[in-house]
Amino acid sequence: MAISMLSTGVAHSSETSGYSLASVRTQVDQGNYQSAKSVIQEMRDNETNKEDDSALEFEAERMRRIEMEFTLKPEELLGSIQRYIPDATEDDIAKWNAAGLLEYKIINGERRYFRKAAYNLVHISSEAAARTNDYRRFTDKAPLYHLHPHHAAVVDTHQQTKAPLEQRFEVTYSLTVDADAVPAGEVVRAWLPFPQEISGRQEQIALISSSPAKNQLAPETQAQRTIYMERTAEKGVPTEFSVRYTFNSLSRFTDIEANLVKPLSNQAATSENLASNLAERAPHIQFTPELRALSERIVGNETNPYRIAQKLFNYVDQIPWAGAREYSTIRNISQYAAQAGHADCGQQTLLLITLMRMNGIPARWESGWEFSPEGFDTMHDWGEFYLAPYGWMPMDVTHGVLDSEKDAERWFYLGGLDSYRLIFNTDYSQPFFPAKQHFRSETVDSQRGEVEWRGGNLYFDQWSYNMDWKPVEAAAH
Repeated sequence: MAISMLSTGVAHSSETSGYSLASVRTQVDQGNYQSAKSVIQEMRDNETNKEDDSALEFEAERMRRIEMEFTLKPEELLGSIQRYIPDATEDDIAKWNAAGLLEYKIINGERRYFRKAAYNLVHISSEAAARTNDYRRFTDKAPLYHLHPHHAAVVDTHQQTKAPLEQRFEVTYSLTVDADAVPAGEVVRAWLPFPQEISGRQEQIALISSSPAKNQLAPETQAQRTIYMERTAEKGVPTEFSVRYTFNSLSRFTDIEANLVKPLSNQAATSENLASNLAERAPHIQFTPELRALSERIVGNETNPYRIAQKLFNYVDQIPWAGAREYSTIRNISQYAAQAGHADCGQQTLLLITLMRMNGIPARWESGWEFSPEGFDTMHDWGEFYLAPYGWMPMDVTHGVLDSEKDAERWFYLGGLDSYRLIFNTDYSQPFFPAKQHFRSETVDSQRGEVEWRGGNLYFDQWSYNMDWKPVEAAAH
């Protein structure tokens, strides 16, 4: 029996099937990619554990994606950082490494830094940011991440008239597959994100046009809603898809009185169908021992659900924002957000959802894009939480606690939301309509779109996207 040795020193036989998907994942997580790839190939050659074929294929793809994310060699890091901090030195790198400020992985025994490590450094370290040449952090460019007249306008309008502020937008969204990414004559299948119809939140959606004109619009009940189109690839020509629509975005605000909020009873949770929004949901919402301990530290002896929500919201808000790895490269996003020392909007949101559910507060996902009165826009994730007697309310922990002495403005994003939102998704990791045949580029969110052909998925490096939007006169509500 032929015996070979993997780079981890584990003996294995090419004639046995003693490997498992779990052991492959362990190898991947330990950075032993060469070993993991060998085992995956052997398992597939031997046609063992055929039910795991798709999962094994994705583990190989996960490694490929991680290697695309962690591209910087140690000798390349200083030059990357000096684009932001010209006087940075190797001694600085040693200090920042010791503080855990430079994200990296050990892959096949070699250290590789995250391609955004330098960019993220000036977001998560005030000391590093102070050494830049007038560099502004991402959230400093976003008007509604700080106290803004729009927040006061939303609060005043809701308090005085019980009505929302309403904005109508026109959006043109396009997705362009690189020339020759798909062989000429092959059919390219594309799913572009499309807005949800949500009473009191997002209304009067009107599809104006699509290119190609023939399309399949997912039902309004689809949790991750898309518009599907097909086009035949031509040699040397990019394959383009686009959609144009209008919609109304409505603000939300709730005057929450803590003394009126009571813990949710089992009977109430059942009657309101809240059980699924209180439960764990692997892989990204798990009540791990580390998160249980974190929750206990944050919450202490507090028993009022709203005060608990405020404590959790405030804690997660203080995690510095940073550019994210692709979500498909992260095993457990909420755990990652708690431990990485930084997080983007979706990572913060999944951590907050997890912590709220651990404390008996129903919470769920929402995402799409956000705009602003000053022209800023970006993909964005946020969520909703439930308190009796108020019901479901928005929460946006990335916008976080605002700098105001008025509670209504200070806690605006815990129970309220501005009127510059575009909602595509009311849940994460949900199926598309029509179904996608190959695994997705984005396994959690759906904001950029997805593309495939019969030969496989087209990853983000094979296509580009563009969002154009403008306010238009609101239709009668």
